[in-house]
Amino acid sequence: MSNKKILNIQKLGFPWVTEDPFLMTVHHKDAYPPGNDEQGPSTSLAGRNLGQDFTIKDGFRMYHGETVPGFPAHPHKGFETVTIVLEGLVDHFDSTGGKGRYGNGDVQWLTTGKGCLHTEMFPLVHKDKGNPLELFQIWLNLAAKDKTANPDYKMLWAEDIPEIESADANGKKTTVRLIAGKLQGKNSLDPAAASWAKDPNNHVGIYLIRLEPGAAFTLPAVSKTLNRNIYFYEGEEIHLEGTTVQAYHRVKLTGDEEIAITNGEKEAYILVLEGEPIGEPVVQHGPFVMNSEQEIIQAFNDYRRTQFGGWPWGRMDPVNEPEDGRFARHGDGRIEKR
Repeated sequence: MSNKKILNIQKLGFPWVTEDPFLMTVHHKDAYPPGNDEQGPSTSLAGRNLGQDFTIKDGFRMYHGETVPGFPAHPHKGFETVTIVLEGLVDHFDSTGGKGRYGNGDVQWLTTGKGCLHTEMFPLVHKDKGNPLELFQIWLNLAAKDKTANPDYKMLWAEDIPEIESADANGKKTTVRLIAGKLQGKNSLDPAAASWAKDPNNHVGIYLIRLEPGAAFTLPAVSKTLNRNIYFYEGEEIHLEGTTVQAYHRVKLTGDEEIAITNGEKEAYILVLEGEPIGEPVVQHGPFVMNSEQEIIQAFNDYRRTQFGGWPWGRMDPVNEPEDGRFARHGDGRIEKR
């Protein structure tokens, strides 16, 4: 590729390709209909492969849910999930006794560490209108020393997440939501305590960028060893250092030079993932991410033996009450309400 700042351009698939320290990113966007009394879709589910419904039909998927869409109780070990909800609601339950409801701009930062069970259900709380949902889930690896951390989660509430607004020489605006990292002298909220993102020297950045038509914005130089990828997931086209990139593409960029982004004629939305690589072996088997095959075998043995503490919620796809607002109850009893 002639532009030395652009290392690769790739059409987005499912899931999205990521680089160390990130493991995977998925983008869910579903136009759910009004809900019923069980907070599921108030429409027929005939013809769906319930339990494994990953094909959009009538504008939405049920994923692993059979009554309420979403992901009933499942195990994770050895990494973190960062769930960014742009629109809609997510109900969380886990094996530590934690639960909550978040959405519409909120972010959940979950450290699975030495192992936990959790759910991500998408309650359709509105009976009189649709329940659209859009979210990203980003898998961020843990360093070997932190894979035995106690499972816990941290909420980054929408009202608290820093935003950067800038205007270019023509007055065209760019807005950046700073989920993790530092940009233009502004710091994000703190990530979870065991996270690779906790150390600022690891330069982990998770940004959501919205550019007005014609707006220009520059990503700063960080380091030569930085892995930097941008995911242009909605819009028409952008221009990176003079190279035109169509929507729904990933672009791998150098990390030690400024990157000029100029938008085309339609509003553009970009996810940026960057960070110093952990640089350790990665062995993944389904929901477990460790450093060796032996550790994966041990992870499965631990799960079979302990169920990572068991499941205290009865049903495997629990949801909160329809009228519940946004809240978090942690395993240690701490309660946050919004």
